[in-house]
Amino acid sequence: MARIASHRGVSATMGQNVLFRSRTDRRTFSALSPLVPSPVMSIKALRGLLLPAVAVLTGCNTVLMSPSGDVALQQRDLIVTSTLLMLIIIVPVIALTLLFAWRYRASNKAAAYDPEWDHSTMLELLIWSAPLLIIIALGALTWVSTHKLDPYRPLDRLSAGHPVPTGVKPLTVDVVALDWKWLFIYPEQGIATVNEVAAPVDRPIEFKITASTVMNSFFIPALAGQIYAMPGMETKLQAVINKPGDFEGFSANYSGAGFSGMRFTFRGMSEDQFAQWVQQAKAGGALNREQYLELAHPSENDPVSRYASVAPGLFETIVDGCVRPDAVCIDGMAAPSAGAANNMPAMSEHPMSTMTSAKDSTGHSSASEADTTAAMPASRPL
Repeated sequence: MARIASHRGVSATMGQNVLFRSRTDRRTFSALSPLVPSPVMSIKALRGLLLPAVAVLTGCNTVLMSPSGDVALQQRDLIVTSTLLMLIIIVPVIALTLLFAWRYRASNKAAAYDPEWDHSTMLELLIWSAPLLIIIALGALTWVSTHKLDPYRPLDRLSAGHPVPTGVKPLTVDVVALDWKWLFIYPEQGIATVNEVAAPVDRPIEFKITASTVMNSFFIPALAGQIYAMPGMETKLQAVINKPGDFEGFSANYSGAGFSGMRFTFRGMSEDQFAQWVQQAKAGGALNREQYLELAHPSENDPVSRYASVAPGLFETIVDGCVRPDAVCIDGMAAPSAGAANNMPAMSEHPMSTMTSAKDSTGHSSASEADTTAAMPASRPL
């Protein structure tokens, strides 16, 4: 009996504790209920948060979605088309997921429940055929666009319905990514600028791009896609600007402490305005090799500067890495081995060849062969 009473006492105590806790919880909940938002209040609060966010986004300049160059416009269309093709699958999948979760929830007793169901040929065909068709369409679109928008491929149109006129020569601009600024050389006009580049509207542009030290990325969102700039290499970008105005350009690849300030202005203008801009640049100083080496020193947030003349072949020497007088050009490193392979018969007439092939009366090579071989410079790896 004592044991039964003790069990009853424990049960009563537990019941009182449970009752106390539940009452406490109810009192606590009722006290906090004014602080817990209702569904209507939650929607109003959400609207209050979304409206300022939308207002802030209205000030954003979505230049990628509204570019001013035909190449960037075609790239925009490619992004939109690819997104819409993928949404053909994504939207129905999300909608059906929500529908199934609601239709077959545990509280819905009217929903059919068939635990023996395991296969449907029609459903399998629908599930697999639709994504397969989308993948085929995306693959075909990507293949065609990859070749059509190849940055090395010369332009065949200025804009939709306007092909490049016969005989029109593209404007050549040599681009050098320095630490941390951009150098633009106009070989035809004989000028150069720092952190400023200009081009006439509706005229093809051919950018030849390289870097002085580390890899960078040349990017004008309103004009075309980004192209990497690498030391010792030359990349190209074909583009055209269709609207006048000033557009931002920058480096899209981190390159050191001054990377954030590595920005420049691209100016689209008429032919007459471009001619005036060239004349303004001719009022500057000269950009020779010594001046370039001084310019190449790391600096940040450099102002726009212009040069009236450029040393002949400066861009080529920058690519070859031999601007300094004591530097060996990359082409010069590879030339001896290529020349030896292509001009083997002529080498026998070279004085060096005569020395190394000389033999004494006993038929052995003379000591000058070893001396000459030791004096020949070893080829440096590229």
